[in-house]
Amino acid sequence: MSIKILELFGGIGAPRKALVNLGIEHKSIDYVEIQENRVRAYNALYDHLHKPQNIIGWNLKPNILVHGSPCQDNSRAQYSSVMDKSKKKRGASVGSGTRSSLMHETVKIVRNMGEWRPEVIIWENVTGVLDKRTSGAFKEYLLALENMGYKNSYEVLDARDYGIPQARERVFCISTLDQQFNFGTLKRKPMQHIDHFLEPDVTDLKYVISIPSMLNKIEELNPVRATDSYKRRLGVIKDYCWTITERQDRCPNAGIIRVDDKPTYRYLTEREVWRLMGFNDQDFDEMLKQFPTKAGKRNATLYALAGNSIVVNVLEAIFESLLNEKLIAA
Repeated sequence: MSIKILELFGGIGAPRKALVNLGIEHKSIDYVEIQENRVRAYNALYDHLHKPQNIIGWNLKPNILVHGSPCQDNSRAQYSSVMDKSKKKRGASVGSGTRSSLMHETVKIVRNMGEWRPEVIIWENVTGVLDKRTSGAFKEYLLALENMGYKNSYEVLDARDYGIPQARERVFCISTLDQQFNFGTLKRKPMQHIDHFLEPDVTDLKYVISIPSMLNKIEELNPVRATDSYKRRLGVIKDYCWTITERQDRCPNAGIIRVDDKPTYRYLTEREVWRLMGFNDQDFDEMLKQFPTKAGKRNATLYALAGNSIVVNVLEAIFESLLNEKLIAA
């Protein structure tokens, strides 16, 4: 039996990549993503001809529905950066008009399926959804699924527990129609050292940090004194990096690499961040064909595509557990 999967807010297709890596027979009955560059990336990786489309009013019947609605409105960084009182209301709510409120469109899609239901619904988002100021919408989402017969389980998972040297914590909510999902069944893996993911001898000057304002933020060059107020700093990567986001040339970022003892520092390369999201070099090379890098410039598109994805290795552990616990038929 082939598992039918539906990807909403599908990005570059991390769920598909996880199923491919596990050798699980599956069929993507559809992929829904409104961002054109993400659709191009997905089509290139999985040989499809999808077009950008919105999830509103959409309907099909998968075994597994995976969605990772836009997270900016639940982001702690986004919230803390807003100083205007009129903009401090954050978090998704039904009819709120925020990007994160699109999570409720998934609920509508499932409800519109009638008596038929996907066996499993997987939702991923930033840990900010659990904060007091934003958790109301998450509770609404859980209650809506419970009212449709689902049993919900959620937990914060860190990519470092699944072999990837990236301190990336995300909330995963798994809703099932049968027995409740037990996160304790996930198979953890020892974290690999960051050195296994870095390119050797990166000398291209476009990756070297030379802007004075950025150099001044490097922690080991200008450590924060106890009397200082909080200031954002650039941390030097040792065993693992921090959360990969859309951009590496801002502060804070996923961390920087000390090149030598001069000292010289550089940003992570585009290939490195793709590796740190669980994609292989063949995937990255395909992306380079779709989004060529301009001479002397870093490729902002490739950074953004990776930073908006889900770590493939975490999804592999989830799918394996779902199959082993017979929460989905295969």
